[in-house]
Amino acid sequence: MADTPSPEPGADGDPAICFSTLLYRFLFFDWLFRDLGAARDVYERHAALQHNRRMCRYFPTYLRRWSVMTMFDFGMGCLAERALQASLWSAWFFTWSCVTLTGMVVISVAWAFLANARLP
Repeated sequence: MADTPSPEPGADGDPAICFSTLLYRFLFFDWLFRDLGAARDVYERHAALQHNRRMCRYFPTYLRRWSVMTMFDFGMGCLAERALQASLWSAWFFTWSCVTLTGMVVISVAWAFLANARLP
C-alpha cells in the first residue's frame, strides 16, 4: 500500500463528485466565473472578463432551474393555504418563492450586464 493521498473527488477527470457539491453546482452558478478583483494586471482582468462573458451563456439554464423552484414553492404555498389550511406551511413556501424570485432577478441582471458588456 502506498502512502500517497487520494485525490479529491472530481480531480483529474474523476467523475465521482459528492452529492452536496453536485447539488451546489446545479443550483448556483458562481463556480463557473472568475473573480475580476483577483486579477494582477490588465491582461488577466481582460482574460477573466472574456471567460465570464463566454460563461454567461449558461445563465438561461440556471434561470430555468430557479423558475421551476419558484413555481414549485408558489404552488406548494397555494396548496398548503387552500387545501390543507396550514398557514405556517403556506407562509414557509410563499417566503421561499419570494427568495427564489429574488434569485431569478439577480440571475437576469447578471446575464443582461455580462451579455451586453462592452470591452474596453
